[in-house]
Amino acid sequence: MSINHSSTFRESLFNPEEFTLTFELVPNRGGKGKGQNRILAFAKEAAADGRLRAVSITENAGGHPTLAPDVLGMEIRKMGLDVINHFSCKDKNRNQIESLLFAWDRQGFSNLLVLSGDYPKKGYCGHPKPVFDLGAIQALDLISRMNSGTTQTEQEKQDKPFQPTSFLKGVAVSPFKSLESELVLQYLKLQRKIDAGADYLITQLGFDARKFQELILFMQTRNLKVPALGNVFIPNLPVTKMMHKGELPGCIIPEKLFQQIMSEADSADRGKEARLTRAAQLLAILKGLGYNGAHIGGPGLVFSDLAFLMDQASLFETDWERFIPKLSFWPENAFYYFQADPTSGLNSPTINHPKESTTPKTSPHYTISKKAHDLMFEADGPLYEPLKRICFSLEKHGFEAALDKLEFFIKMLLFNCQNCGDCRLADLAYLCPQSGCAKFLLNGPCGGSQNGWCEVYPKKKRCFYVKIFERLNFHEIEKLFTGEILPPRDWSRNQTSAWLHFFHDLENSK
Repeated sequence: MSINHSSTFRESLFNPEEFTLTFELVPNRGGKGKGQNRILAFAKEAAADGRLRAVSITENAGGHPTLAPDVLGMEIRKMGLDVINHFSCKDKNRNQIESLLFAWDRQGFSNLLVLSGDYPKKGYCGHPKPVFDLGAIQALDLISRMNSGTTQTEQEKQDKPFQPTSFLKGVAVSPFKSLESELVLQYLKLQRKIDAGADYLITQLGFDARKFQELILFMQTRNLKVPALGNVFIPNLPVTKMMHKGELPGCIIPEKLFQQIMSEADSADRGKEARLTRAAQLLAILKGLGYNGAHIGGPGLVFSDLAFLMDQASLFETDWERFIPKLSFWPENAFYYFQADPTSGLNSPTINHPKESTTPKTSPHYTISKKAHDLMFEADGPLYEPLKRICFSLEKHGFEAALDKLEFFIKMLLFNCQNCGDCRLADLAYLCPQSGCAKFLLNGPCGGSQNGWCEVYPKKKRCFYVKIFERLNFHEIEKLFTGEILPPRDWSRNQTSAWLHFFHDLENSK
């Protein structure tokens, strides 16, 4: 592994001569204590060693309240080690997001990993309110604008400019999805994240070389040119069991790997060296596949574990291909985006074509909803002008509330409407994101779904975006995810008529 003790994370990431290594730190609850001290001790050793370019610090990982990342980050930077702050949208509205980012910019925290975030878990007096005012893509758009010195476009009313921020924006993506619907949407959302200003990416954790190569091949196919860090995760035995049971959203330990880890656990060290050696082999594979670096993590690790892993990986680099069969853990019959290359054990450039663009729509609900929309809300629809006149007339004579109640009654029966007043049914296959998505996401799925189930309601509620995928043909799905970013909900419209706002918006845009 190339080492440059003087380079920052940003310099290393964009240096083609370096393979950038980072490590994920997970703060505990409480501002003080042994857990935080262990993190600082790890960081001090890492800074002295010099092979890590940065440590990332999670923000309320798993949805639990913990020490904020910038607190430990300030102490770690003084040790001479760069920091990546995780930035989650789950607990903040857009004004708080902007305020916190200004604070971090002033403090010099320029490296971010921008996430929608894990759904909040039970805390003080029960379950907290999930915010998710912005999704990751909307947050990326906001931060990109802040980097230009304003949060508004030229077409919008200009606010007072401010000194531009200088954030480096990372994002997450998971090639480790079993279903075609989940995987395709992850990749299309990655493309949208890059369009929104993502500067680099980190993969979700996984243990399959072919899946890691699949992402690189997809990026090459789509000409997506941002640095990519592969996730090298070393689970302990309790976490292995949780992941095998599907208890950690978006994280999979396939049966074959689970059995291998459990067999290794019979050794004197409970299989720890075997898990570290496997991680070293994966690290060598990632470098061989063309990744720009690796993001390492795992519970309970001390720095000597990381040093062993990095030392072993350096020994494995020259013949990394021989480890591909040892890291081919993926569920049987799970979907791959590309067809297999039997010679290499990886992928060929031939796409396993997802839903063909000619696939007919089979949902009567979608078909009827689209026809009704085209009749009433498309400018050339025969009912467009009459409905617009009726809405404006009711507004003129003070019957806006009656119009809202009528609209809400109709849409509640048909779409489980939440009366947000800022309707996106036509943009999302006539499914309501306010009632259908636990995180209210408008621009693609989170990474937590598993086998088509919502991460918040597993085995009870299907992923909102999987349902969209099943309603649309591939041409429509591509159009949905390559079109303009859907803006966040305008809360000033809550409990008012979306029909009226729709017609006013069109009139005002002329």
